[in-house]
Amino acid sequence: MTSVVGHKPFSPSRLMIHATLLLACAVYLVPLVVMLLTSFKTPADIRAGNLLSLPEAFTLAGWISAWDSVGGYFWNSVKIAVPAVVISTLLGALNGYVLSMWRFRGSQLFFGLLLFGCFLPFQVILLPASFTLGKLGLANTTAGLVLVHVVYGLAFTTLFFRNFYVSIPDALVRAARLDGAGFFTIFGRILLPMSVPTIMVCLIWQFTQIWNDFLFGVVFASGDSQPITVALNNLVNTSTGAKQYNVDMAAAMIAGLPTLVVYVLAGKYFLRGLTAGAVKG
Repeated sequence: MTSVVGHKPFSPSRLMIHATLLLACAVYLVPLVVMLLTSFKTPADIRAGNLLSLPEAFTLAGWISAWDSVGGYFWNSVKIAVPAVVISTLLGALNGYVLSMWRFRGSQLFFGLLLFGCFLPFQVILLPASFTLGKLGLANTTAGLVLVHVVYGLAFTTLFFRNFYVSIPDALVRAARLDGAGFFTIFGRILLPMSVPTIMVCLIWQFTQIWNDFLFGVVFASGDSQPITVALNNLVNTSTGAKQYNVDMAAAMIAGLPTLVVYVLAGKYFLRGLTAGAVKG
């Protein structure tokens, strides 16, 4: 005898939970809505209406002016973030592979010391990083910022991949070795294709950290090599004459869109990748 269980009706407690969540979501989205609406308004429209009022006439003048001001710096951030994310992810995968499956004497000590990089605040490495970039001739360049972000993010990417690789059965790697597979063959043809969830975690983590960085950008870059976060700060704080809030809001939206797109497209893989190595077997 079978029974069919239908959908349970919403109880008062569930309705309260959903109402609370919707209210929290609405409050959280208010700043984004204000930014978006203001970016399409004229200065006169901004002064005449309230923050949540719709524009009298939608205009792209604020967006065009904002792109003229920060567009070049936007591409600087792309030139910094993309290679830094790719390099730090690849090196982290190699480090995690070695530390989990090709252990050597002192590997655990090395891994423990490497983890200190996860807890070092940005301010601690400013002076030594500045000295190193000066010696390498990379001061005030986008290449120097790429190097800084790769080195700083390497501890995190290594941790992510190492925790994932230790969950892979050792028998898989031993069987590959018996078949004659070498170091890079095992890594490139067996482990790397299995690492897609962890790769997504590293891509999201590193891209968000690098794109939103301000401190490294303002310290290690100058002039035309600065990232968009520094350019946005300069635009908002150094504008002359009447304040153009529509331009400021449009520039802030331009600066925030890439990370928003990354989370919308790949956010579902983030938690899945973080828990990929939680169970060994």
